[in-house]
Amino acid sequence: MRENKYDDPVFFEKYGQMDRSKLGLAGAGEWEALRELMPEFQGKRVLDLGCGYGWHCAYAAEHRAASVLGIDLSERMLEVARQQHSGPVIEYRRCAIEDIDVPDGSLDVVFSSLAFHYVQDFGVVMDRVWRWLVLGGRFLFSVEHPIFTACGSQDWYRDGEGKILHFPVDHYFEEGERKANFLGENVVKYHRTLTTYLDGLLTRGFRLLRVVEPQPPERMRDLPGMRDELRRPMMLLVSAEKS
Repeated sequence: MRENKYDDPVFFEKYGQMDRSKLGLAGAGEWEALRELMPEFQGKRVLDLGCGYGWHCAYAAEHRAASVLGIDLSERMLEVARQQHSGPVIEYRRCAIEDIDVPDGSLDVVFSSLAFHYVQDFGVVMDRVWRWLVLGGRFLFSVEHPIFTACGSQDWYRDGEGKILHFPVDHYFEEGERKANFLGENVVKYHRTLTTYLDGLLTRGFRLLRVVEPQPPERMRDLPGMRDELRRPMMLLVSAEKS
């Protein structure tokens, strides 16, 4: 059964208190870097895999996308999306990323934000996205960085006084399931290497356009703990084209 942690009422409530949940795109530390990678949306058919609250669906619609389909496994997420980010060209559908299927060659843009590290088999996703996109179509996604997911704990090593010593990177080449603690709750994620992400795209015929390891923007660096995010990458942004 697909993990659906976001429909857990306790977890969902905690997630809703995060700045990125309350402030939207402005509260996401990677947004400035991700926005630079966004393709032209005017007249395009867009699929958002793991759409969450629907922020990016609304962004595509605001930039004149012809149609936007947002899919998510969490009904709680979709309820917020329908209430706050609906529109005439936006459709939301409850579905796991692993299970969604659309006609071949029916999409111009496939997008995903911080969702693929919950998917066990990313190879299947890449194969399907290749089929779904038209020639020249864009595939843009963000994931937790392989350095961040490698060890699994996703927490700093600290000394006896709680001071940060370093971030652990271990078992890097052992891809697969990791048990992480996120918002005080146990969550299953999947680690894969940088090679799997990037070479996997190249061997399927995608052309890499941009690869970005976003840093916290200056406007956020005085927030508690934010400067520590300069010590290791937390996210990876990838833009590719079906060439």
